[in-house]
Amino acid sequence: MLTVVLSGLRARWASFLGGFLALALGVGLLVTMGLGLSATFHAPERPPQRFASSPVVVQGQDRLTLDVRRGPGTASVAHRLDRPQPVDRELLRELRARWTVTPGDRSPSDTAPANASASAAPDAVGVDAPAAEVRALVGHRAQVLTGDERRRADPDRDRDADALVGVNALLGTAGGVTAFVSVFVVASTFAFAVALRRREFGLLRTAGATPGQIRRLLLAEAAALGVLASAAGCALGAAGAPLLTRLLVDGGLAPAWFTVGGPVWPFHAAFWTGVTVALAGALAASRRAGKVGPTAALRSADVDTDTLPAGRALLGTGLLLAGLGLLVWTYATDPSALLKRKTYTTLPMLLITGIALLSPVLVRPVARLLRLPGAVGTLVRESSAASVRRTAAVAAPVLVTVALAGTLFGSATGVTRAKGAEAREQTTAAYVAAAPSLRPVTAPAGAVLSPTGPTSVFVRDGDAAVVKYGARAVGDPAAFAELARLPVVDGDPRDLDDRSIIVNEEFERRRVGETVEVWRADGTGPVRLRIAAVLAVGTGDNGPYVTRANAPGSVTDRIDARGGGTAAVRALEASGGTVGTADAWAAAARPSGGSPQARLGMVLVLGIALVYTVIGLANTLLMATSVRGGELASLRLAGATRTQVLRVVTGEAALAVAIGTLLGLAVTALVLGALGAGLAALAAPVVAVFPWGTVGATAGVCAAVAVAASALPAWRLTR
Repeated sequence: MLTVVLSGLRARWASFLGGFLALALGVGLLVTMGLGLSATFHAPERPPQRFASSPVVVQGQDRLTLDVRRGPGTASVAHRLDRPQPVDRELLRELRARWTVTPGDRSPSDTAPANASASAAPDAVGVDAPAAEVRALVGHRAQVLTGDERRRADPDRDRDADALVGVNALLGTAGGVTAFVSVFVVASTFAFAVALRRREFGLLRTAGATPGQIRRLLLAEAAALGVLASAAGCALGAAGAPLLTRLLVDGGLAPAWFTVGGPVWPFHAAFWTGVTVALAGALAASRRAGKVGPTAALRSADVDTDTLPAGRALLGTGLLLAGLGLLVWTYATDPSALLKRKTYTTLPMLLITGIALLSPVLVRPVARLLRLPGAVGTLVRESSAASVRRTAAVAAPVLVTVALAGTLFGSATGVTRAKGAEAREQTTAAYVAAAPSLRPVTAPAGAVLSPTGPTSVFVRDGDAAVVKYGARAVGDPAAFAELARLPVVDGDPRDLDDRSIIVNEEFERRRVGETVEVWRADGTGPVRLRIAAVLAVGTGDNGPYVTRANAPGSVTDRIDARGGGTAAVRALEASGGTVGTADAWAAAARPSGGSPQARLGMVLVLGIALVYTVIGLANTLLMATSVRGGELASLRLAGATRTQVLRVVTGEAALAVAIGTLLGLAVTALVLGALGAGLAALAAPVVAVFPWGTVGATAGVCAAVAVAASALPAWRLTR
């Protein structure tokens, strides 16, 4: 058996080349992504900075810990505060009475309120004393940090870990797309290769081969191909990991210190995944090849019959219905989930896979609907409709890439533009000053200035959870009510004061006049605040809002202004922030095309899918056209010129790409339509964005590759 397998691989190396390249590339990318992911799991261990010279640090509590219900009992949950609580003044006096206490310098990145009192109690101090004695004195009034734990007192202690969150999400998405597309392309390549070898299998059956031997032959070929391709892919991944690191760092997706390590688990995971993918891709094809009898195989060698077996039809229908059902269910139960990258990245894959599996029954009616002029056009249309396997094998990878391009870029751009439009709609200001920290300013005559800043509130969600909400702190409630144009569902924002709160529909308690129990950003509380108004959820940035009395430590990062003419502009400039029109502020806060880093990440993901599609198209069409010598010779005998034959062959390839593009556009329209419906359900601006440029470029690359891959062997066969 091994001799037959190796001989077959040598004799038919061209038909296995595409599968080999796709599998090797997939394994290489998985190794590269795995090495990158392993580097994101642990941020570098940096030494303490703020209290590097102090052996012991006393810091105020930096977490809010509350008891919630867990089954029949209770459990404690902790949420990180925006900033640690100040150290108790009495405790400071006791520490200073016994030891040397160092207040510690705050780093420039620690943005304290511009109007904070210099005498305010510090959030942490260094103590030159034995740790055990300090713990005995402090007790439960504060935290005592020693050794590497002193890093927790650094204002930017989590900057390294936070910098890796986006890298982790990007590499995880890219790895998922790689696995999805590689399985699809490899399985499609094996299935089409087996379809082209039906005559060979028929001869083997006639010579006495059993169905089991046919299946084992194909699986052995797949295993040999998988081992060789996976080994090559591991070597490719080891070489590609440093290139990926450089791309991420140069593109601003990763911090400058980011580098891949040397764990071995990505190599093991990618190698065995590659072998498994090869075997899984050949399994269905081998079962199908082993089921036919010798005479049936010979009789159907040149005719497309049984193009959609019952198992494939059932699986494709199930996946398509599951994708549609999840889309409808998400819209009905949690439309805000449609705006999340995880949803619009993964959910379309169910629809894509379902339609791709059903493509043999879809390509024929779509091909018949397309009216092509002339005798060559008629021949192209009828040949494509008759050769269902070949047309579907070309259309399927195009469908995958076009649908991914449309859904990824369309959804991301649509959500970003909707957020920008929503932000602009929610203020009537003429000018906005923005910066991480703004100085307080006085409104000139005739001007209305509304300063706001970020804060957090903690609210119980039932008795089983505590939710941390990102909120906005309002400096002047009257000015805020005059300039804000919020999506109010109930109540009146003008009723906001130090004893009330504006919530959104995500809150468990959301009736105007009710009270809600809130812990502030520094963990103080609970305080009971009356609900003054309820807002629609929108794209996720609508409330809650509280006054500065309930936002300790909040720093003003935005001042809206209207009226006052040039005097108001000069006042905003005195705040130290970037001053511009409200339109310019909204455009800068939410660029219509998304951030450059986000676009680079999507281009990386789409590039992976496009490379796979190119490999799949080239391999399929080279194999398919190379075995059409008799058919093309018949066309020449019937009077067709060589140019006409080439036009027929390339026209069929272009038509198959067009069919795949149309199916991909259908998936894109479905996903973007659901996104628009979700935005409407959330009372957010519905911004219709269809990435025609990206989809057109993707389809153009596919068409160019398909035409070239079909024209070259056709030109050779018609010499």
